[in-house]
Amino acid sequence: MTKHEEYERRTEALLEPLLKANNFELYDIEYVKEGSNWFLRAYIDKEGGIAVDDCELVSRALSDLLDKHDYIPDSYILEVSSPGLGRQLKRDKHFEKSLGEEVEVKLYKALNKKKEFVGLLAAFDQETVTIELEGGSTMVIPRADIATVRLTFDF
Repeated sequence: MTKHEEYERRTEALLEPLLKANNFELYDIEYVKEGSNWFLRAYIDKEGGIAVDDCELVSRALSDLLDKHDYIPDSYILEVSSPGLGRQLKRDKHFEKSLGEEVEVKLYKALNKKKEFVGLLAAFDQETVTIELEGGSTMVIPRADIATVRLTFDF
């Protein structure tokens, strides 16, 4: 387990009781370096969506817990937010909850001269993601070839 995964796992353990007490759900956690800064990001969700006040509540409580447990030696910026409308699907629970929804799949390398596909999420397993394309045809894409899968949204 990398240090990033360890920090994410430990943060998830700290967050779970807090989120459960407030009827929130942990969508994802990431510990990433962008430019010269480290970011610890917690994405939370709930039925009906997350408000700014929800993020503030979790951010303050999580900040106190992180100060108390002090397991991340790097200087980092803590961010707590909603996963957003165009949320990325990473975990199996994200895919399960999004079956039948329209998704955008971006690939690492072109397939049929395209790197992006949009369709309805029809199925998934450990090895593949299946989308139904416009016109009714289906496309089975190896997960190893996928850079990102996001929900699409229209305004």
